[in-house]
Amino acid sequence: MFNDIGPLELVTIIVLAVLVFGPDKLPKVIQDVMRTIRKIREFSESAKQDIRNELGPEFKDFEFEDLNPKTFIRKQLDNDELGLKEIRNGFDLKKEMAEVTDAVHSRDGSSSSSPSPSSPSSSGGRVDMTKKPETPGDDERPPFDADAT
Repeated sequence: MFNDIGPLELVTIIVLAVLVFGPDKLPKVIQDVMRTIRKIREFSESAKQDIRNELGPEFKDFEFEDLNPKTFIRKQLDNDELGLKEIRNGFDLKKEMAEVTDAVHSRDGSSSSSPSPSSPSSSGGRVDMTKKPETPGDDERPPFDADAT
């Protein structure tokens, strides 16, 4: 409940309470506050129990914390009916990335054995992104890419 209050803030609140209520009335004020908090908690638990009774036996596993969207989604994703655990456990990112890398390198290796074309237009419009681009000569214009502009 008071997880955000540091030691200095707690001391400040205590000093202010002593100054406002005085050392004589402070214990009675603390008792009144604690009694009020207990009554609010009892009322809250009573209301929760009444709601559970009204919902019936099909909602016996209902928890009010499940109304929080984060816990609701987490609970639904952990549910095994969808088979998401199987998909999550079957997906290995490192393996997938290694396969993609191998595919890129094998394509690069197969194209290096064939004679390299002098221009990208003779290779069917494909540009090899793994090679350094050649610097065009003074009289030669760089290739035009309509998608890049």
